[in-house]
Amino acid sequence: MEGRVVVVTGGGTGIGAAVAERFAAEGAHVAVLGRRPEPLERVAEATGALPVVADAADAASVRAAVSKVRERFGRLDVLVANAGGHGFAAVLDTDDAAWDASLRANLTTAFTTARECLPDLMETRGQIVVVSSLAGLAAGPAVAGYTVGKHALIGLTRTLARDYGTRGVRVNAVCPGWVRTPMADGEMDELAEQAGLASREDGYATVTRDVPLRRPAEPAEIASIVRFLGSAESAYVTGAVLVADGGAHVVDLPTLAFDHAADG
Repeated sequence: MEGRVVVVTGGGTGIGAAVAERFAAEGAHVAVLGRRPEPLERVAEATGALPVVADAADAASVRAAVSKVRERFGRLDVLVANAGGHGFAAVLDTDDAAWDASLRANLTTAFTTARECLPDLMETRGQIVVVSSLAGLAAGPAVAGYTVGKHALIGLTRTLARDYGTRGVRVNAVCPGWVRTPMADGEMDELAEQAGLASREDGYATVTRDVPLRRPAEPAEIASIVRFLGSAESAYVTGAVLVADGGAHVVDLPTLAFDHAADG
């Protein structure tokens, strides 16, 4: 990765911050994009990344950010479309504004940044790594907007790979399960309160009880996968969806009762 230029959206916290750290540690020039300057500055201080305040769903904002990256580093090799969030309600509890916000956060961010970065990526025969979710493959309870947006990211990944592979651009998606991020920590705190659990750790233990690896991922573990897809080591991989969920997607739900009965 020495000397390559990487743009990470949602780069101020969680998976995005870990991705920035991983690429920077291998000698890449990294730009972290986000709407809040404080988290970006913290990542920049820790990694040497270029912090760029930008709204990943706004074309003019992204265009200006890409211009800054090009001005600083002269090129662009990898886009990590990681920005996301919003959409945590069932359909009947989702009004038009919430629906628009969820699709903007989870889908439009990736679409817009990909479109604005593609001319540069075609020049360098670069890569796009889209961070979707296990929610892009299956539906959780009362997360309509988030689920639809993450499913759509897989469609976006495939259409980009189909259309721009002939121009040398590879596009792949990562679908993490539970990862220890600030957003997930908040969900575990809420679960612990609602279920009468003693701590956040009990929340993580509960949601990963039926996951074969029995634990959430660390952000650095997802960053390693993103790094692979954004490097020459994955040179013949495009249009792929790499699931990183500790094995959750292979569990047969109708047989869980047998495991629970055996556990007493």
